[in-house]
Amino acid sequence: MQAMNPDSLLHRMGIEIVEGTPDRVVGRMPVAGNTQPYGLLHGGASVVLAETLGSIGAALHAGPERIAVGLDINATHHRAARSGFVTGTATALSLGGTLASYDVVITDDQDRRVCTCRITCLVRSAAPGS
Repeated sequence: MQAMNPDSLLHRMGIEIVEGTPDRVVGRMPVAGNTQPYGLLHGGASVVLAETLGSIGAALHAGPERIAVGLDINATHHRAARSGFVTGTATALSLGGTLASYDVVITDDQDRRVCTCRITCLVRSAAPGS
């Protein structure tokens, strides 16, 4: 997926995928370069990480003949991250024929929870010619 679009947000944010199956996707992202003016990890960056991981899991679940597109995401920010990396773990909640939902927990380098997200993706047939 990283090779599909070398100019994607995944690359710009510095997200690295560590593990990927339909049931679980793990990735990490640097705090540096993804902060808000106070020097804290931007909440939107956490959401980008969560949506990336959940979408990859949903795409793996969908398989090569179908695609996954985001329908809903929500986030609760628990604590600030100021340096190092954050790691997100997306765990499948439900993998159906048309919907895939994931719980995403983002932690800092000390394994403290920074953010919790839930993402739901629509799984559908790929558009002709795509």
